[in-house]
Amino acid sequence: MADADDVRQLALALPHVVEIDSEGFDFRVANQGFVWSYPERRPGAPRVIRTDVAVLYVGDEAEKQALLLGEPELFFTTPAYDGLPLVMLRLARVSVDRLSELVTDAWRMRAPDPLVGDHDGTDSSSADLSRADR
Repeated sequence: MADADDVRQLALALPHVVEIDSEGFDFRVANQGFVWSYPERRPGAPRVIRTDVAVLYVGDEAEKQALLLGEPELFFTTPAYDGLPLVMLRLARVSVDRLSELVTDAWRMRAPDPLVGDHDGTDSSSADLSRADR
């Protein structure tokens, strides 16, 4: 199963990704976060950075609900993330192959069109068409 080192390796393998200095992991493309450690907040206690849980950008509420309902053993959310296109992923329960797919999809949704086209081996007009569906 996957861990924080796998997240780091997968994220840094993608074009133009920057890791932000943090207690856990935090990756961005074009100043847009796409995967980071879950900052768990509990009433009356300081937040705890959970490197065993990744927060992933998923694009929209429909995708979020599909993941939450379709794979509840992997994904969860909290009230703090209501209305945001983000899900939490239990790393110990996901395969590295599935994690690669999820991290890459999150990157694609946040990266500028030309980067996505270059990464996918398509021209930017093809990337524009695929992004229009998001």
